[in-house]
Amino acid sequence: MILNQAGTRRFKAYTSKHLDQLLQRTGLGDDERLKVRAVATVLPFRTNAYVVDELIDWSAAPDDPIYRLVFPQEDMLPAADVARLADLLKAEAPNAEIQAEANRVRAQLNPHPAGQKELNVPKVGEEPVPGMQHKYAETVLIFPKQGQTCHAYCTYCFRWAQFVGDADLKFASDDIEQMVGYIRQHPEVTSVLITGGDAMIMGESVIKRYIEPLLELDQLESIRIGTKALAYWPQRFTTDPDADDTLRLFERVVESGKNLAFMAHFSHPRELESPLVESAVQRILGSGATIRTQAPLIRSINDDPDVWSGMWRRQLRMGMIPYYMFVERDTGPQDYFAVPLARAYEVFRDAYSTVSGLCRTVRGPSMSATPGKVCVDGVMEIAGERVFVLHFIQARDPSLVGRPFFARYDPSAVWLTDLRPALAERFPFEQPDLLLPA
Repeated sequence: MILNQAGTRRFKAYTSKHLDQLLQRTGLGDDERLKVRAVATVLPFRTNAYVVDELIDWSAAPDDPIYRLVFPQEDMLPAADVARLADLLKAEAPNAEIQAEANRVRAQLNPHPAGQKELNVPKVGEEPVPGMQHKYAETVLIFPKQGQTCHAYCTYCFRWAQFVGDADLKFASDDIEQMVGYIRQHPEVTSVLITGGDAMIMGESVIKRYIEPLLELDQLESIRIGTKALAYWPQRFTTDPDADDTLRLFERVVESGKNLAFMAHFSHPRELESPLVESAVQRILGSGATIRTQAPLIRSINDDPDVWSGMWRRQLRMGMIPYYMFVERDTGPQDYFAVPLARAYEVFRDAYSTVSGLCRTVRGPSMSATPGKVCVDGVMEIAGERVFVLHFIQARDPSLVGRPFFARYDPSAVWLTDLRPALAERFPFEQPDLLLPA
């Protein structure tokens, strides 16, 4: 392991070129490793030495949950597609031929779910504003050009299309002036989420170029940072060369009178166990920022109520605020990871029922679907019909927020589009135009 002068670990990334060597730790045979490599031509792979050496239990791989969280599995894609790609790799086909086949498979995986490319990109006049999304009136998302990677990729990531090297699939911009100008023109915007990728892949000198102009906007109440760094590289806030400068930047945000909120992704309790994580959390909280935690419910990784209640309790003890349990989005290998909505509700309910009121800040299970964030509130019988009870936590149409509605009970449904209206002819969000006004 490479060490810096202070004796602390430097960040070391592993990518697809290291994949076969890493897979040999699992005991997988040659053919099995080839199929995993075939999947990795379609879905991006990146991890780092901290995840590999500290988080994965290699004696339990390939069934270890952290291993499954970051390493591709051969059955994530249709068997016929994997076989074609494996044959190309085995034959040492030209890279252009392999990429053409990988692109064909990607096109079937809904790379931009929930209308994010068609419906969420804001415009100034007729011109789109690159590197931004504006789905809900109060909040805009900023995608810094320099933040479009992560310390490690999650195999379930709904933004996998950002990482495959196709410019047409990527949200990114470094035109900070244009983005700030758009916010000024929209006084209804009170919150900015800096996301990616991972905002904390950027060094302090870069991220402050995006944050500092936001401090001058009186309309903003909060700045959010979307990150998995606390789980995958907590050294970013402790021993990295610019860790102290980063914490001082956080303090400046708080001193400006704005709420600074970390939207931290923790998918499994093991990600919380390292003393490095505890130290990083305390340093961030010490700057005056808050940390809210969220993750999707993922089959074979965290589809157990004890896992979630354990995470929420530990997060509470560490000073973080449990915030969201999401439903796996309708993109990428959704068929591999998705948990039916009926089971998702059971997992949430059983976990929620065993924690104190201070943990019950968490919301879910929530689908970030095209019309908005839809929460599954329960299953009940009304007028002799078994139904899902749902409501909008957030919506493109603000009049829908908080309004309950019903869907026919379907034990196999995994997403909003799998549901059919109950006790009404159509859902309340089935309108011809869900776009925000320009």
